[in-house]
Amino acid sequence: MTVTMSIALLILRLVVGLTLAVHGTQKLFGWFAGPGLTRLMQGFEKQGFKPVWLWISFVILGEVGGGLSVALGFLTPLGAAGIFGVMFMATFKSHWKNGFIVSKGGYEYTLVLMTVSITLGLIGPGNYSLDALFGIVLPEALLFGVLAVAALLVDIIGLYISRLAAVASSREDVQSTLTKQSASERERQGVRNP
Repeated sequence: MTVTMSIALLILRLVVGLTLAVHGTQKLFGWFAGPGLTRLMQGFEKQGFKPVWLWISFVILGEVGGGLSVALGFLTPLGAAGIFGVMFMATFKSHWKNGFIVSKGGYEYTLVLMTVSITLGLIGPGNYSLDALFGIVLPEALLFGVLAVAALLVDIIGLYISRLAAVASSREDVQSTLTKQSASERERQGVRNP
């Protein structure tokens, strides 16, 4: 690999990896004006993820662990697959419904991070990485591919589980609304016909 390519990969890894690690610490510790773990758990409960602790662990591992792994170039295919999994879930669970543009809550940012993770997972971290320093030689493309498919399957299960919970919750909301409307209608009729 050329020096130019290794420097370019180093810059890309540092920016994307550290950005994602910071994003994860917002969720984990509440740093940088983030929600923190308690609010994150509440949000995941509302979205229907069960068990909440499992899905939060995946998010933290993918964002903080994957981000640091990619930034340092250490076990890069694992970190890249973690980022891929987290960004795939974020894209389709939280942002897809808002369209592409990020200023409207869309998926453009998660798509960019997912694409970078795929790229780094396939080509590796470059010469200026801890993998290179320690002589860690992994079959980047194959290992990343297997881990990314595994992450994708886990994400699909999570999307399905949370969708079932959301459907059940919306049915309960409709039933509650109908019950309230029915009681309100009875009260109005009682007032009209004393």
